[in-house]
Amino acid sequence: MLKRPLLIHGGRIIDPSRSIDAIGDLVVRDGVIEACGMIPADDVPQECDSMDARGLVVCPGFIDIHCHLREPGYEHKETIATGTRAAARGGFTTVCAMPNTMPAIDNASVVEWVQRKAAAEGVVRVLPVGCVSKGRKGRELAEMEELAQAGVVAFTDDGSPVQDATLMRLALSYSCDLGRPVMEHCQDLHLSGHGVMNEGWTATRLGLAGIPAAAEEVMAARDIALARLTGGRLHLAHVSTAGTVELVRRAKDEGLRVTAEVCPHHLVLDDRWVMGGDSPVIPSVEYYDTHTKVYPPLREERDAEALLEGLVDGTIDCIATDHAPHDFASKMCTYQDAEFGISVLETALGSLMGLVHSGAIGMPLLVQRLTLGPAQVLGGEMVEYATLAPGSVADVALIDPEREWVVDTGAFASKGRNTPFHGAGFRGKVVGTMVGGNVVYDESMTTATA
Repeated sequence: MLKRPLLIHGGRIIDPSRSIDAIGDLVVRDGVIEACGMIPADDVPQECDSMDARGLVVCPGFIDIHCHLREPGYEHKETIATGTRAAARGGFTTVCAMPNTMPAIDNASVVEWVQRKAAAEGVVRVLPVGCVSKGRKGRELAEMEELAQAGVVAFTDDGSPVQDATLMRLALSYSCDLGRPVMEHCQDLHLSGHGVMNEGWTATRLGLAGIPAAAEEVMAARDIALARLTGGRLHLAHVSTAGTVELVRRAKDEGLRVTAEVCPHHLVLDDRWVMGGDSPVIPSVEYYDTHTKVYPPLREERDAEALLEGLVDGTIDCIATDHAPHDFASKMCTYQDAEFGISVLETALGSLMGLVHSGAIGMPLLVQRLTLGPAQVLGGEMVEYATLAPGSVADVALIDPEREWVVDTGAFASKGRNTPFHGAGFRGKVVGTMVGGNVVYDESMTTATA
């Protein structure tokens, strides 16, 4: 906690919760926002520290509702300590930990273990997500009420889509009373089969088994129908196809309690990256970059365009990273054998800023989709963490929108070096992060700190 009040002076204040986008100041005292806006000199606390934020965007800290911290069970891939430090570098002040751990987060004792571990070793807020089914096996409903009482903010079997429609119906029914969304990884496993990338021209050219868009869209349509039947809260994770965007749009027009997220890589990359980029070149072994292998797969350019359109018009509520770190051996193998997943926390903002600089999305809207949007999906008190209003918790991200930098995975805080962006040049970078008034990342220090 800061020992003295801090004045963040002259930054571009963006607060989506109050529709503020203006040059101003921010005062933080005792872990909360004391003042925000044009603050007269006479109202500035005496004996306060000062930070010159001219040229910087000052906004609420980002909230990631879909993040794999891998602990317990897969500490060789990531830990709560390393994952939260990566989150701090990316401007994230709250991350929701997915339950595909070992053991899975399917009972109160595992929830409490994650909470204790996060309190002891994490540098950002960690909110556990509980399982829909016991052991994520899709056979028997988890004790959802017990999990809710223990503190989970949502339910999902992420990575293991709920194939049993009756089980999904029950989960959605419970979500009504528990006030927490059911997050679904939409994938019909019978349709996706042994596919490793998007089904299409690129997969055919490379001789790789494909995953059709219908594998996602069929499951999304089923779950939307179940949300209609039960009145439950359904959240579609990592939407990747134009067809799914249209399904969500229609569901919202109908007034159903359906929300959706999109990942940075599905917005800015497409399946041609598996072949070495966006040009149809002659394939060779070097083009089978396993760092592009992700669930759901990178889709076609038209899908990325539809996702962006949905993000801008509000069909898609928020951006989530689906940060999925892996160890070296899990990716240094054939494309067919490689694990699915991309390490995203430290590149999310940088990759998305290209959309801002091109004019595809405005900075205030991007901030909204990274802060208030995910908070509203979770509901409850989370909205309080997505504002710079006086009296709110001081979760703050500082962004230099013009900072040029090159991605160096060797300098990552995350154990996961698995990203296709290694060596890429970005314009726009998080330079500071504050959680509850505690500075957890300062670019000048180069590391996130406890």
